[in-house]
Amino acid sequence: MLLPMQEDRRESRLTLRPPSLAAPYAPVQNWQHQPEKLIFESCGYEANYLGSMLIKDLRGTESTQDACAKMRVWRPWGWGLHLQPVGDDKSTEHMKKIPTIILSITYKGVKFIDASNKNVIAEHEIRNISCAAQDPEDLCTFAYITKDLQTSHHYCHVFSTVDVNLTYEIILTLGQAFEVAYQLALQAQRAKPLGAGAGEMIETKSSKPVPKPRAGMRKSA
Repeated sequence: MLLPMQEDRRESRLTLRPPSLAAPYAPVQNWQHQPEKLIFESCGYEANYLGSMLIKDLRGTESTQDACAKMRVWRPWGWGLHLQPVGDDKSTEHMKKIPTIILSITYKGVKFIDASNKNVIAEHEIRNISCAAQDPEDLCTFAYITKDLQTSHHYCHVFSTVDVNLTYEIILTLGQAFEVAYQLALQAQRAKPLGAGAGEMIETKSSKPVPKPRAGMRKSA
């Protein structure tokens, strides 16, 4: 039986634009999850963290894919877990020692969780994430770019999964998280009384086209 607060949450439906409108690069008709999943819970996916790279000249998803290509060159011994991340992104420096992480995605952002002990290692707010994309040469690899608000530096974080469909689902879930955050911001704006401040709007970022997924997507429990 649902508690009263839980009932209110389940009744609070949020209308999202379909992927074809919110993210024209996505060749699917429907999102993977109900909006409430990203608002009140989270979507967790297992991935290997390959490292991060300082982006000196941000060029959208071109920068994301360049970082993926460099990580492929710099990881000749396998996953590349011993790579020291480039730049001064302190939040992920020690992650080279962690073989597997869980990416916990909500409309607020992405948390890196150590799969072995469930500790939160790092967290990126949704407003600071952009340019999520798959590596066109290795579809199991993907990355996104974050902005450090203190230094204004941009970093590209690169990950790899065991299956191209899992990678695609993570990218699509990130796109849905942007859309949920955007719609919630619009909802909050409409709820403001006349004359109230405009407030900050959340800007959604789209990536280049990604391949259509094959059947049999998998995600972590």
